[in-house]
Amino acid sequence: MPLSAYRDQTYFKLYMTDIGLLRRMARLPAAAILDKSPLYREFKGALTENYVLCELVNQYDDSPYYWKSGNRAEVDFIVQNHMDIVPIEVKSGRSERARSLSEYRKKYAPPKWLVTSMKNAGGSHIPLYMLWQIKKILNHR
Repeated sequence: MPLSAYRDQTYFKLYMTDIGLLRRMARLPAAAILDKSPLYREFKGALTENYVLCELVNQYDDSPYYWKSGNRAEVDFIVQNHMDIVPIEVKSGRSERARSLSEYRKKYAPPKWLVTSMKNAGGSHIPLYMLWQIKKILNHR
């Protein structure tokens, strides 16, 4: 801690700050968002990550970080919430599988961690629609 001290400026990810514009610029039909077609699966993850980033930036007034372990694992976001370093795994569907988060937890044993997806709340799972409350949720754990 602080996370900024461990930033590697040679690695970065680019995001749009507006997922509506991202959808439009990618020429993704609006109807595809609710479609269960496997053709949309890969971009759905990118769109979901962008949504989560927007919510995190809104609540933390800073860009979150991410963690990468070689080519084996990557945790989507890491935020500093007061004295806690919190890894966050983003899932675009209802999946509970978070292999990269498991790798991170084995290595660092964080006291708090989250998976956000379309799944209902429970344990360390937060539904995507509740992300606007993430800071409040983390402060009550």
